[in-house]
Amino acid sequence: MTIFTCATCAIEHPDTALPPEHCAICEDERQWVPATGQAWTTREELEAAGHRLMVTELEPGLHAVTTTPRLGIGQRGLLVSTPGGNLLFEPPGFIDEAGAARIEELGGVAAIASSHPHLTGSSIQYSHRFGHAPVYVAKADEQWIRRPDPAIRLWEGSIELLPGLVMHPCGGHFAGSSVVHWPAGQAGAGVLVTGDTIAVGGDRKSANAMRSYVNNIPLPAGIIERILDTVMPLEFERLYSAFGVLESDAHATVETTLHRYIAWVRGEMPE
Repeated sequence: MTIFTCATCAIEHPDTALPPEHCAICEDERQWVPATGQAWTTREELEAAGHRLMVTELEPGLHAVTTTPRLGIGQRGLLVSTPGGNLLFEPPGFIDEAGAARIEELGGVAAIASSHPHLTGSSIQYSHRFGHAPVYVAKADEQWIRRPDPAIRLWEGSIELLPGLVMHPCGGHFAGSSVVHWPAGQAGAGVLVTGDTIAVGGDRKSANAMRSYVNNIPLPAGIIERILDTVMPLEFERLYSAFGVLESDAHATVETTLHRYIAWVRGEMPE
């Protein structure tokens, strides 16, 4: 049997003799299927083609876990270190032994989670490599699980993934879209890890949230308000999304620019 990975979103699917006919993640209105049609790949094919796992430090206690060349959606996975173990957040859709060995040097993986279904990558392969570490999936997104496994832990409400690391549900992009609060990050000033629940704007000084980023489907004001109600009580000065970072004043930036978003979708801004 073979673990097939969608070539477009890089999410692993169950062990099967033949590739699945469809990737439900990519067929959903929030994602896309290439004009050339659904395509599949495998870990072995990717490694033979030159893909490699890269682990690089972003700040003390935090490392990026990425692939080169870019794979699928191309999110930046994050390894968050705590005294109680490491959280692997949004792993890439590829793993190789050299990269896994580097993660082992940093303390391995005690828990795996993602902000939403698009960025689950090869979570189960990482879990199996690191002692069947639990993979946390929001119960609200249970229908989007592509590779069922006993390692998966469904959760509701806020959950402490590891001591000092709490995941909070926000909704929005997906029903279970969530963020992780890391109070010890940025030398104790606090870090918010958001994936695509809250994205960083191209100007690197704004935040946004969408039902679909690639297909330009906005969210209503009420959901943006719910996201703000969830994250504003948290203390953080830096924010890491799946693709960008707000280096400083992230709390104020999220508040200001998401309120700007609300004003636009309500038609309260001048044309």
